[in-house]
Amino acid sequence: LRPPIPVPQTLTSPLASSHSYRGLTLVLTFLSYTSYHLSRKPISIVKSQLHPNCSALGPNPHNDSNSSTWCSWAPFDGDNYKELFGALDNAFLVAYAIGMFISGIFGERLPLRYYLSGGMVLSGLFTALFGLGYFWDIHVLWYFIVVQVCNGLVQTTGWPAVVACVGNWFGKGKRGLIMGIWNSHTSVGNILGSLIAGAWVSSAWGLSFVVPGIIIATVGIICFFFLVEYPEDVDCNPPLHHVMTTSEKDPEAVTSNEGPLSLSGQSSADHANSPKEPAEEPEAISFLGALRIPGVVEFSLCLLFAKLVSYTFLYWLPLYIVNVAHFGAKEAGDLSTLFDVGGILGGIFAGLISDYTGGRATTCCVMLVVAAPMLFLYNHVGQNGIGTSIAMLIICGALVNGPYALITTAVSADLGTHESLKGNARALSTVTAIIDGTGSVGAALGPLLAGLISPTGWNNVFYMLIAADVLACLLLARVVVKEARGWCGPMARQRGYVVT
Repeated sequence: LRPPIPVPQTLTSPLASSHSYRGLTLVLTFLSYTSYHLSRKPISIVKSQLHPNCSALGPNPHNDSNSSTWCSWAPFDGDNYKELFGALDNAFLVAYAIGMFISGIFGERLPLRYYLSGGMVLSGLFTALFGLGYFWDIHVLWYFIVVQVCNGLVQTTGWPAVVACVGNWFGKGKRGLIMGIWNSHTSVGNILGSLIAGAWVSSAWGLSFVVPGIIIATVGIICFFFLVEYPEDVDCNPPLHHVMTTSEKDPEAVTSNEGPLSLSGQSSADHANSPKEPAEEPEAISFLGALRIPGVVEFSLCLLFAKLVSYTFLYWLPLYIVNVAHFGAKEAGDLSTLFDVGGILGGIFAGLISDYTGGRATTCCVMLVVAAPMLFLYNHVGQNGIGTSIAMLIICGALVNGPYALITTAVSADLGTHESLKGNARALSTVTAIIDGTGSVGAALGPLLAGLISPTGWNNVFYMLIAADVLACLLLARVVVKEARGWCGPMARQRGYVVT
């Protein structure tokens, strides 16, 4: 048990201090997960350089071979290069999916700051090792597969840790909007990763991995020194999540007064003047206990299919643009960032609407329904002109990544602090890991299926994505019905989301 830190007895100091630490937590966790996604993006940009169209580069300068793949990087120079790219993607994503279920359990039991920082430094190491294969002239598949597996495992430290840190500092309030804006780190990381990788993809593709590896390791070191895990560590008041103790006032009355930066049901002065009694730490929730929280299973399965669609775009969109629109590797990488720009807008829009309506599941469902025809249109008319392509990429990015962002942030935090936990907030990492781990199974399946299906035509890949969107929507049907019934009852105007 940590002794309390002395706090100046003023009315403004505790509140101002809390706001400062909340801002610091948002910035550091934003930068952390931006760097995680920044380090994942280069593989999708470099694919087109590992197996480029050699005939477009002119005659073969090597007199000892007449191969049409003289400019490709072995072992990706064969006709099965798409299957090998799919194997690379799945080496990372399967390891990530498996590791995520374990990561949340460790995240609840280890210091989050050490866990997150260590994972980021190791992620930087393995990201750089992939790029060093270029400088070390490595041409064996197993090297790249092993590096991808190790990177996938260590990157599971990121998401449960950052969501738990944000959840520890922010109450329910306008969590959807706050986390919708905060979750733009995913798209910002993808955009920066595309731009950084594109800068070196045509000259020395190894640097497309080495530079992001250095960035994520550096951010990890910064987090080690400055990240604060819990408000109690700096003598700040914890936020109000769902329920209150028996000594506190009526929950409904306090909830109605809670803003996005509220601290708790009690005033700052009350907390500052009352001595803090040492209390036993609540036990971390078990894996099965987390599964029993209402809504966890439904949102987890929905995310499986939503993330399948999102990660298929993440790993295959630049190659699709190269093959269909016939752009160069750098131009395709730059154009693919528009999908992530749409993702930023979609995440903010989904959070704002779900806060206003109180319907997280309904917001996800509507966006998924609209996304299906938009994906069909993008495949058929998205390459008719640069203007059409830009517009369709932004729209599809918003509709695909909006539900994905909402489920992995606000919904995960809501369920990790669910009222059935009776105030025990030590379920955040476990619940987040279960939801994102299940989603990561879909993230592994999507690129794999794309690699297997794409030789039969890109149309079939998009039919697969549309089917996944529809399934994601159907899996939320029960929760959507409950939300609709709630709107018809006396609690229709209540803001916030609680699954019962």
